[in-house]
Amino acid sequence: MKHRIISRPSYSLLELQLENEEVIAETGAMVYMKNVELRTEMKGGLFGGLKRAFLGGESFFVNRFYSKGKGLLGLAPAYSGDIIHIPLSGRIYAQSGAFLASHPEIEIDTKWGGAKTFFAGEGLFLLKLEGIGDLFLSSFGGVEKIELNNESLIVDTGHIVAFDEGLNFSVKRVGGLKSTILSGEGLVAEFKGSGSVWIQTRSIASYVGWLASLIPKRD
Repeated sequence: MKHRIISRPSYSLLELQLENEEVIAETGAMVYMKNVELRTEMKGGLFGGLKRAFLGGESFFVNRFYSKGKGLLGLAPAYSGDIIHIPLSGRIYAQSGAFLASHPEIEIDTKWGGAKTFFAGEGLFLLKLEGIGDLFLSSFGGVEKIELNNESLIVDTGHIVAFDEGLNFSVKRVGGLKSTILSGEGLVAEFKGSGSVWIQTRSIASYVGWLASLIPKRD
Protein backbone atom coordinates (compact mmCIF):
# COMPACT_ATOMS: atom_id res chain seq x y z
CA MET A 1 0.00 0.00 0.00
CA LYS A 2 1.60 3.27 -1.11
CA HIS A 3 1.76 5.70 1.77
CA ARG A 4 3.66 8.55 3.34
CA ILE A 5 3.64 9.98 6.85
CA ILE A 6 3.91 13.76 6.92
CA SER A 7 4.17 16.48 9.61
CA ARG A 8 5.90 14.08 11.97
CA PRO A 9 6.62 13.55 14.76
CA SER A 10 4.32 15.91 16.66
CA TYR A 11 1.32 16.21 14.32
CA SER A 12 1.68 13.24 11.99
CA LEU A 13 -0.78 12.55 9.20
CA LEU A 14 -0.99 9.35 7.16
CA GLU A 15 -1.57 9.81 3.43
CA LEU A 16 -2.52 6.71 1.43
CA GLN A 17 -2.46 6.48 -2.35
CA LEU A 18 -5.11 3.89 -3.14
CA GLU A 19 -5.55 2.17 -6.48
CA ASN A 20 -8.52 -0.21 -6.52
CA GLU A 21 -7.71 -0.89 -2.87
CA GLU A 22 -9.48 -0.92 0.47
CA VAL A 23 -8.38 0.16 3.94
CA ILE A 24 -10.13 0.16 7.29
CA ALA A 25 -9.63 2.99 9.78
CA GLU A 26 -10.78 4.13 13.17
CA THR A 27 -13.89 6.31 12.95
CA GLY A 28 -13.15 10.03 13.04
CA ALA A 29 -9.66 9.56 11.59
CA MET A 30 -10.44 10.82 8.08
CA VAL A 31 -8.96 14.24 7.32
CA TYR A 32 -9.47 14.35 3.54
CA MET A 33 -10.22 12.02 0.64
CA LYS A 34 -10.30 12.23 -3.15
CA ASN A 35 -11.98 9.65 -5.40
CA VAL A 36 -12.54 7.46 -2.36
CA GLU A 37 -15.81 6.07 -1.06
CA LEU A 38 -16.67 5.40 2.57
CA ARG A 39 -18.71 2.68 4.24
CA THR A 40 -19.15 2.43 8.03
CA GLU A 41 -19.50 -1.06 9.48
CA MET A 42 -19.04 -3.19 12.57
CA LYS A 43 -15.92 -5.20 11.79
CA GLY A 44 -16.44 -8.69 13.18
CA GLY A 45 -20.18 -8.12 13.49
CA LEU A 46 -22.07 -6.92 16.52
CA PHE A 47 -20.07 -8.98 19.02
CA GLY A 48 -16.74 -7.88 17.57
CA GLY A 49 -17.82 -4.23 17.68
CA LEU A 50 -18.96 -4.51 21.29
CA LYS A 51 -15.69 -6.16 22.33
CA ARG A 52 -13.57 -3.42 20.77
CA ALA A 53 -15.71 -0.61 22.14
CA PHE A 54 -16.16 -1.78 25.71
CA LEU A 55 -13.05 -3.90 26.22
CA GLY A 56 -10.45 -2.53 23.83
CA GLY A 57 -11.15 1.19 24.07
CA GLU A 58 -11.78 1.51 20.33
CA SER A 59 -14.80 2.74 18.41
CA PHE A 60 -17.84 0.50 18.08
CA PHE A 61 -17.60 0.97 14.30
CA VAL A 62 -14.79 1.10 11.76
CA ASN A 63 -14.73 2.97 8.48
CA ARG A 64 -13.96 1.10 5.28
CA PHE A 65 -12.50 3.29 2.52
CA TYR A 66 -12.21 2.00 -1.03
CA SER A 67 -11.24 3.46 -4.38
CA LYS A 68 -12.25 2.60 -7.92
CA GLY A 69 -9.14 3.61 -9.75
CA LYS A 70 -6.70 6.01 -8.12
CA GLY A 71 -7.67 7.71 -4.88
CA LEU A 72 -6.12 9.72 -2.08
CA LEU A 73 -6.90 9.40 1.63
CA GLY A 74 -5.56 11.35 4.61
CA LEU A 75 -5.91 9.95 8.14
CA ALA A 76 -4.87 11.32 11.53
CA PRO A 77 -5.35 10.23 15.16
CA ALA A 78 -7.34 12.24 17.68
CA TYR A 79 -4.27 13.31 19.69
CA SER A 80 -0.92 14.84 18.72
CA GLY A 81 1.92 12.41 18.08
CA ASP A 82 3.52 10.14 15.53
CA ILE A 83 2.32 7.32 13.27
CA ILE A 84 4.21 4.11 12.54
CA HIS A 85 3.88 1.64 9.68
CA ILE A 86 4.22 -2.05 10.54
CA PRO A 87 4.23 -4.60 7.68
CA LEU A 88 2.41 -7.19 9.74
CA SER A 89 2.93 -10.90 9.16
CA GLY A 90 1.59 -12.68 12.19
CA ARG A 91 0.30 -11.21 15.43
CA ILE A 92 1.10 -8.28 17.69
CA TYR A 93 -0.60 -6.67 20.67
CA ALA A 94 -1.27 -2.95 20.97
CA GLN A 95 -2.45 -0.62 23.70
CA SER A 96 -6.09 0.47 23.43
CA GLY A 97 -6.42 3.58 21.26
CA ALA A 98 -3.28 2.87 19.21
CA PHE A 99 -5.02 1.46 16.13
CA LEU A 100 -5.33 3.94 13.25
CA ALA A 101 -5.71 1.94 10.02
CA SER A 102 -4.88 -1.35 8.33
CA HIS A 103 -5.37 -3.66 5.41
CA PRO A 104 -8.96 -4.99 5.62
CA GLU A 105 -7.82 -8.60 6.06
CA ILE A 106 -6.09 -7.86 9.38
CA GLU A 107 -8.24 -9.08 12.25
CA ILE A 108 -8.81 -6.78 15.23
CA ASP A 109 -9.71 -8.50 18.48
CA THR A 110 -9.11 -8.08 22.21
CA LYS A 111 -6.92 -9.95 24.66
CA TRP A 112 -7.12 -10.10 28.44
CA GLY A 113 -4.17 -8.11 29.72
CA GLY A 114 -4.02 -9.72 33.14
CA ALA A 115 -5.69 -8.74 36.40
CA LYS A 116 -2.99 -6.25 37.38
CA THR A 117 -3.56 -4.10 34.29
CA PHE A 118 -6.84 -3.02 35.84
CA PHE A 119 -4.93 -1.06 38.48
CA ALA A 120 -2.56 0.49 35.95
CA GLY A 121 -5.33 2.71 34.61
CA GLU A 122 -4.14 2.07 31.06
CA GLY A 123 -6.83 -0.37 29.99
CA LEU A 124 -7.85 -3.82 31.11
CA PHE A 125 -7.62 -5.33 27.62
CA LEU A 126 -5.11 -5.15 24.79
CA LEU A 127 -5.87 -5.09 21.08
CA LYS A 128 -4.86 -8.27 19.27
CA LEU A 129 -3.94 -7.53 15.65
CA GLU A 130 -3.41 -10.54 13.42
CA GLY A 131 -2.90 -11.19 9.72
CA ILE A 132 -0.78 -10.17 6.76
CA GLY A 133 -0.73 -6.62 5.44
CA ASP A 134 -0.04 -2.99 6.26
CA LEU A 135 -0.80 -1.81 9.78
CA PHE A 136 -0.64 1.78 11.02
CA LEU A 137 -0.54 2.64 14.72
CA SER A 138 -0.53 6.05 16.38
CA SER A 139 1.31 7.25 19.48
CA PHE A 140 1.04 10.14 21.90
CA GLY A 141 4.33 11.93 21.34
CA GLY A 142 7.13 10.30 19.38
CA VAL A 143 7.40 6.55 18.91
CA GLU A 144 10.52 4.41 19.21
CA LYS A 145 11.16 0.73 18.53
CA ILE A 146 13.25 -1.27 21.00
CA GLU A 147 14.60 -4.68 19.98
CA LEU A 148 15.10 -7.40 22.58
CA ASN A 149 17.38 -10.40 22.02
CA ASN A 150 16.69 -12.80 24.86
CA GLU A 151 16.60 -9.79 27.20
CA SER A 152 14.21 -8.08 29.59
CA LEU A 153 12.78 -4.56 29.40
CA ILE A 154 10.69 -2.59 31.88
CA VAL A 155 8.33 0.07 30.49
CA ASP A 156 5.84 2.34 32.23
CA THR A 157 2.41 1.07 31.19
CA GLY A 158 1.40 4.50 29.91
CA HIS A 159 4.24 4.48 27.36
CA ILE A 160 3.46 1.17 25.62
CA VAL A 161 2.26 1.32 22.00
CA ALA A 162 2.67 -2.30 20.88
CA PHE A 163 4.78 -5.45 21.26
CA ASP A 164 5.42 -8.74 19.48
CA GLU A 165 3.46 -11.84 20.38
CA GLY A 166 6.60 -13.82 21.24
CA LEU A 167 7.48 -11.66 24.24
CA ASN A 168 6.44 -12.69 27.73
CA PHE A 169 4.49 -9.89 29.36
CA SER A 170 3.72 -9.16 33.01
CA VAL A 171 2.65 -6.11 35.03
CA LYS A 172 4.09 -5.26 38.44
CA ARG A 173 4.90 -2.37 40.77
CA VAL A 174 8.07 -0.46 40.04
CA GLY A 175 9.02 -0.74 43.72
CA GLY A 176 7.40 -1.05 47.10
CA LEU A 177 4.19 0.75 48.00
CA LYS A 178 6.08 3.67 49.56
CA SER A 179 8.35 4.23 46.56
CA THR A 180 5.36 3.88 44.20
CA ILE A 181 3.53 6.70 45.98
CA LEU A 182 6.54 9.01 46.48
CA SER A 183 8.18 8.53 43.08
CA GLY A 184 5.06 9.33 41.07
CA GLU A 185 5.49 6.04 39.19
CA GLY A 186 2.77 3.40 39.12
CA LEU A 187 2.77 -0.04 37.58
CA VAL A 188 5.21 -1.08 34.89
CA ALA A 189 5.21 -3.79 32.24
CA GLU A 190 8.12 -6.20 32.07
CA PHE A 191 8.89 -7.87 28.74
CA LYS A 192 11.15 -10.89 28.47
CA GLY A 193 12.45 -12.77 25.43
CA SER A 194 13.17 -11.76 21.85
CA GLY A 195 11.10 -9.37 19.79
CA SER A 196 10.13 -5.75 19.32
CA VAL A 197 8.51 -3.26 21.68
CA TRP A 198 7.20 0.08 20.44
CA ILE A 199 7.04 2.84 23.06
CA GLN A 200 5.65 6.38 23.01
CA THR A 201 7.60 9.28 24.47
CA ARG A 202 4.60 10.76 26.30
CA SER A 203 1.86 9.29 28.50
CA ILE A 204 -1.74 10.40 28.03
CA ALA A 205 -2.54 9.71 31.69
CA SER A 206 0.40 11.83 32.88
CA TYR A 207 -0.54 14.62 30.51
CA VAL A 208 -4.15 14.64 31.69
CA GLY A 209 -2.93 14.68 35.30
CA TRP A 210 -0.68 17.65 34.55
CA LEU A 211 -3.54 19.55 32.90
CA ALA A 212 -5.80 18.82 35.87
CA SER A 213 -3.20 20.30 38.22
CA LEU A 214 -3.44 23.64 36.38
CA ILE A 215 -7.20 23.97 36.79
CA PRO A 216 -8.00 26.47 39.57
CA LYS A 217 -9.67 24.80 42.54
CA ARG A 218 -12.81 26.26 44.04
CA ASP A 219 -12.67 27.35 47.67
